[in-house]
Amino acid sequence: MPSTRVTSPGLMEALRRRAAARPMRVAFPEGDDETMMRAVAELQADGLAQCVLVGDGAELARLAGERGLSLEGVEIIDIADEAENARCCERYLAHPDCRYKPKGAARRMTRPLERALILQVLGDVDVMFAGIANATGDIILAAQTIVGLAEGVATVSSCGIAEVPGWDGGEGGLIGFGDSAVCVDPTPGELASIACASCDTVAALTGWDVRCALLSHSTDGSMDNALVDKVRAARDIARAARPDLAIDGEFQFDAAVRADVAAKKVGRPSDVAGRANLLIWPDINVGNIAVKIIQNLTGADAYGPMLQGFKRIVCDCSRSAPVSEIVGNVVMSCVRAQALADALAREVR
Repeated sequence: MPSTRVTSPGLMEALRRRAAARPMRVAFPEGDDETMMRAVAELQADGLAQCVLVGDGAELARLAGERGLSLEGVEIIDIADEAENARCCERYLAHPDCRYKPKGAARRMTRPLERALILQVLGDVDVMFAGIANATGDIILAAQTIVGLAEGVATVSSCGIAEVPGWDGGEGGLIGFGDSAVCVDPTPGELASIACASCDTVAALTGWDVRCALLSHSTDGSMDNALVDKVRAARDIARAARPDLAIDGEFQFDAAVRADVAAKKVGRPSDVAGRANLLIWPDINVGNIAVKIIQNLTGADAYGPMLQGFKRIVCDCSRSAPVSEIVGNVVMSCVRAQALADALAREVR
């Protein structure tokens, strides 16, 4: 998954305050990696998360000592503790979301990535964060199998937020986007799912009233071909599935973000046209190219990408991510987990 920087002080400082006000429990199955361990130590010391390292307890303690790092307050889930493995396995086998027979479940108790995801299923942690040592595809596959997709979600995808200097569009120069990293050529149903999931992700992070534009090379019927048909179909599917969301299209980029262009090109009322603060690319080609153009031509900073679509918050970082990027992405993940916990609590009531 491509890496982006997390550097803008405004949004990130607000997110850090929110994370610190209500620290969430985050499982790290790659704590033996030095960069990840340093990020965990910083997150714990700054009170941004309640960190849980999943791995060989003795080895983790040895590595922390060698590196001069304090793991004070960090919980260790020791995969070499056979008694605790057995207790966790018993709990997991009794859970309705367990897909394994006893031997299969027992094997996964000693695999850090899968054990961390199982802790999510059991409600012991709120977030799973990996990516330094595990490939994106492996994380997604394991999470789909163990955690599962959220209700109504057709595909795993990603979302990000860019801050464009000197631009007054979007939401004060900030704009969300998806999917630039995971779903290569989404079907109409998958594109609709990306739009809905991205609305939820951006709203959880920012508190915005999200206005989501499905982008195309056509605006409101100016072209008629299969590429446009996909975007129109995705709009209709998304609206039917989530009438509570402001999702519209198909729009060209300028018609989505500029009111003067929308007034000329969109011949109908729209809550989104000319005012979009979230953009949905029609495929990964457009998304990857667009984000790199925005970053390289405008000097924009970007937050993410963030995996979305799972029942719980599952996170993947770049294998080359520095400590600062990991800390920023964990902070965002914790704020998303707060919003998810609140939503689940409302459902229970």
